[in-house]
Amino acid sequence: MKSFRDKRRDSRPARAEQPRPRDAFAPARPPAKPAERPEPKDRQEVKPAPRIVARREGQLPAEKLPLILEVAPNADYALLDSGGGEKLEQYGPYRIVRPEGQAIWQRALPAKEWHRADAIFTGDTDEEGIGRWRFPKSPLGETWPMKHDGIDYLGRFTSFRHVGVFPEQASHWDHMAGLIAAAKRPVKVLNLFGYTGLASLVAARAGAEVTHVDASKKAIGWARENQEMAGLADKPIRWIVEDAVKFAEREERRGSRYDIVLFDPPAYGRGPKGEVWQLFEDLPGLTDLCRSILTPKPIAAVLTAYSIRASFFAIHALMRDTFAGMGGTVESGELIIREKSAGRALSTSLFSRWVA
Repeated sequence: MKSFRDKRRDSRPARAEQPRPRDAFAPARPPAKPAERPEPKDRQEVKPAPRIVARREGQLPAEKLPLILEVAPNADYALLDSGGGEKLEQYGPYRIVRPEGQAIWQRALPAKEWHRADAIFTGDTDEEGIGRWRFPKSPLGETWPMKHDGIDYLGRFTSFRHVGVFPEQASHWDHMAGLIAAAKRPVKVLNLFGYTGLASLVAARAGAEVTHVDASKKAIGWARENQEMAGLADKPIRWIVEDAVKFAEREERRGSRYDIVLFDPPAYGRGPKGEVWQLFEDLPGLTDLCRSILTPKPIAAVLTAYSIRASFFAIHALMRDTFAGMGGTVESGELIIREKSAGRALSTSLFSRWVA
């Protein structure tokens, strides 16, 4: 899920990878080998009763689609080239090669440019962390300093091919920061499936009070490190290790409300107590739940979906139905990264957002 994503992201059939987790869920376990012991009963899959969702009454929000949000090459990050099922990226000082299933075209840059890579994700071992990466020049540490719009954070080589940030989300971060500034009042932001916390740091720097939820204790630890790295330790951010859906349900029961809700659920995931998440089954209930925990004067709700076999029209219709009677506009489309070498657009995910 969001916690260890490119769940968003790339998938190469030739390499067995862990499904991408979403921030509030830990990555799903790989299939058990015949010789392994069966899972203990307390770790078996738990499927909670589905939320009963009734169609909302009222006029549907206005709509804007398709909306293509683009991240161009910049000093902090660039998609240098792609093709042949891989992508060559620049993350701060390092050139990195990772799988990219959508890059079905041919590379534009010559081979010598790809051979200059500092790190290549191989995924050819069962090792945790940095062990699934190859470093052609010299060994690198697990983390390295990165920056987004003046916010310092740590890039990180993970065992699930992600590097601690999803640069395509920068379009959402900038939009959210603008909404917070324009509100000219205290704003509360809930970031579900928050992963390593860049969105939470952007919101906090913009002046919001932030609640960040992820089921992965490790991801929360990384997010706290990023907060210190960014010099934002004095900003009001609550870091919560919990299943995102259960946390939101409890917030609904106790009357806690938020002005902005971000939710970036995985296609499939498992919570810390065996809770099972299936996007097509559970997303309608979660979307309805996110509406229910908005304040009486809400600002926005932003949904991003990775690695699903669907059109953005599907989540667009879901968001319009869910936010019926609330006015505002639902904007939907794709997040893309513009390639530096040949100018091609690499689609990374679908999104739909309601804005008051």
